[in-house]
Amino acid sequence: MSHTPRIYPLDPRQLTEEQLAVVFAMTSRRPEPFDEIAEMVTAEKAADFHERWVLNYGHASVAEHAIIHMAVENISRLACDTLEDNRLASYTEKSSRYQIIEPGYYHVPKELSRHIAMRQIYVDACDALFAAYERLVEGLRAYLPSVRPRQPDERDSAFNLRIRREATDSARFLLPAATLTNVGVTMNARSLEHAITKLVSSDLAEERWLGQALKEQGRRITPTLVKYADRSDYLVLSREAQRDMSLSYAGLGDDSKAEATLVHYDHDAEAKLVAALLYRFAQQPYAEIWKQVQHMSPLERQKVIDRTLEGLGPHDAPVREMESVDYTFDLVMDYGAYREFKRHRMQTYIPQPPTGKHGYLVPPLVKDAGLQAEFEAAIGKAEDAFHTIRAQSPRAAEYLVTHAHRRRVLSKMNLRECYHLFKLRTGPEAHFSIRPVMAAAMREAQMVHPGLFKYLQLRS
Repeated sequence: MSHTPRIYPLDPRQLTEEQLAVVFAMTSRRPEPFDEIAEMVTAEKAADFHERWVLNYGHASVAEHAIIHMAVENISRLACDTLEDNRLASYTEKSSRYQIIEPGYYHVPKELSRHIAMRQIYVDACDALFAAYERLVEGLRAYLPSVRPRQPDERDSAFNLRIRREATDSARFLLPAATLTNVGVTMNARSLEHAITKLVSSDLAEERWLGQALKEQGRRITPTLVKYADRSDYLVLSREAQRDMSLSYAGLGDDSKAEATLVHYDHDAEAKLVAALLYRFAQQPYAEIWKQVQHMSPLERQKVIDRTLEGLGPHDAPVREMESVDYTFDLVMDYGAYREFKRHRMQTYIPQPPTGKHGYLVPPLVKDAGLQAEFEAAIGKAEDAFHTIRAQSPRAAEYLVTHAHRRRVLSKMNLRECYHLFKLRTGPEAHFSIRPVMAAAMREAQMVHPGLFKYLQLRS
């Protein structure tokens, strides 16, 4: 038998996703090549395999080989946030930075269907925000040519597109979380099952509907692997317990508006990093290496770090050993910035519910164009409606929080992710609303560990 290396794709047009998952799973117990195993696996055999091994015996990792591409259209940004709250997936969402959002393009929550007066307050508030958004887009498009003149040899189409994009980028801060969106989702069946479970366990009607719809459509592709995704009593009870205890213990203390506060960090960070760096090519147990590191002077430790990182180029990924050092930040950012920030899924982030409590951001361009009064009038109407509806339905009220409103997010990330995040989100191409938050977080980390961040190369 030949043992020449072979690398080849298994065609998803010839095999279902469930069959592909079984083919990869069976290689652990069968000696044949993948393509020969594929010839043995019928759709019926695949279903039987998953029923027996994945569902009955808990070999859930097999489901990771079944990949699902799901088109999700016309859901609110609020529900989209929950859908995207899964690490092992890819998402591409409709951008309000590059498209003009049409009037009426928002979700009306079922929670208000039995409260006619409240529902009308909600609709009026959304309509007012969208009307103000439309006026802002036009006002900014009229203002921008005076401060962003046409470039030499710039065509009309390119000039108009550039002006429109900058106008929509600032005007979109008035859009509420109820604004609809489309998102393309790619995830494996195991992750989809987890996403469905979270959605159908939600206390928001739209998210429960979304979870059920994903389950029904997912079963068309992998009928066995998402078969038992269902409501989790644990998730429901845990959420209720957290909410009750927060009200009991959190109190009404000082509400700092600082953009970034470093609340926890490794006091032994340098030693942890050096120990991890020395461990990779050593043969001793970690405990022995840690003892040696403890006897090093700060200068000796820094030399180890320097020798490892001094060759780091602007496009290089830092070594994995940097993941041994952690930082926890309490961040305050506008909702639009938050929706960019949460794309960095290597971190652990915990957002507080969206409210108007922490103020809002007025885009600099809106101020420069003399449109701040109109912007703030629209925000004020949305906040009035939010507080009225919140008394009846706190979750429904969240849909009225705009992209300009700030919210709190607790973020725990390692040193390696800090390098990636700070380099990407403090540079000139980063969005203007997230740059100061990330710059403030970076300064906080650099103050406590200047030696660990000396090789961070920012974009200029």
